[in-house]
Amino acid sequence: MTTTALQVVPARRRGAAAARTRHALGRILGVIARSIGIFVPVFLVATFVTFALRSLSGLSPARIQLGENATPEAIQRVEAQWGLDKPFLAQYGDWFTGVLHGELGVSWVNGADISTLIGLGLGVSLSVATFALVIGVVVGFALGTLAALRRTTWIDRAITGFVTVISVMPPFVVGIVLVAVLAVGLDVFPSAGYLPAEQGIGPWLAHITLPALALSCDVIADVARQLRTGLVAAHSENYVTGAVVRGLSPRRIFFGHILRNGLGPTLATLGLKFPALVGASVVTEWIFGLQGFGRFANDSAQAGDVPAVQGVLVVSIVLVVSFNLIVNLVLARVTPASQRGV
Repeated sequence: MTTTALQVVPARRRGAAAARTRHALGRILGVIARSIGIFVPVFLVATFVTFALRSLSGLSPARIQLGENATPEAIQRVEAQWGLDKPFLAQYGDWFTGVLHGELGVSWVNGADISTLIGLGLGVSLSVATFALVIGVVVGFALGTLAALRRTTWIDRAITGFVTVISVMPPFVVGIVLVAVLAVGLDVFPSAGYLPAEQGIGPWLAHITLPALALSCDVIADVARQLRTGLVAAHSENYVTGAVVRGLSPRRIFFGHILRNGLGPTLATLGLKFPALVGASVVTEWIFGLQGFGRFANDSAQAGDVPAVQGVLVVSIVLVVSFNLIVNLVLARVTPASQRGV
């Protein structure tokens, strides 16, 4: 082979690598563009409906601050102070402008900034939810993969039975058992309270471990079941048969073809799990004495604090859309069969 020919080969390889990079980048940009195209109208409609809750509820800051016996003049004066005497669309425009700047308004109950209150509770809930998600993904991934590799055996049946049992156990029941055994009985973890990570990683992990374990059971079950189903289905696809015919090793076939293409249902499930973990942990937060996002939402709704509830809904919408965008980006990267249409 001549020197010129030897120089052409690396050039071709670099060109192919650049083409693959451009293709991957185009895929990612396409996912982002589609997600933004969905997010914008959904966010507009959701925020409008969210803001309309005040008019539909009939609640007023005057009723909360002055009581049920307030005079019409006093009610009118307080509502004017809050800008509620303006036309509905003008009120919505002012509120939506504030939302775009990260300002969610002021609480009717105590006059505190809602963004600050939500930020405090969200930090607690995000810590617990993230740790619960990590536990659920790691344990569920191990169980689902083992069940798929040993399908139709006693190991598969045992794992299926185990995840079925933990999937029907309410988190608050698991939390009570964990407190009784690991906190009160063995004194391994604190039974309640929260310390931010700034005060030490060890104490922070110790305080979020039990609530994270209580919330992770449902994630473990869903990840294990979805992953097993996805891996078993991917194993029977044509690209796996082709890989076997080409003489690829079982390890390469599993990690390069079966696992990457079988992750789709599991990742789609996780797209819904994380926001649910953040917002649906009210009872768990009560058990472990956590002032989290879910507890703040519950307290605000019971107090009739409409601006706080509206802020909670806006943050929940952003969480759902953002996490699903992340999941879609991961799907576009790790599931080649879905991109080829196989």
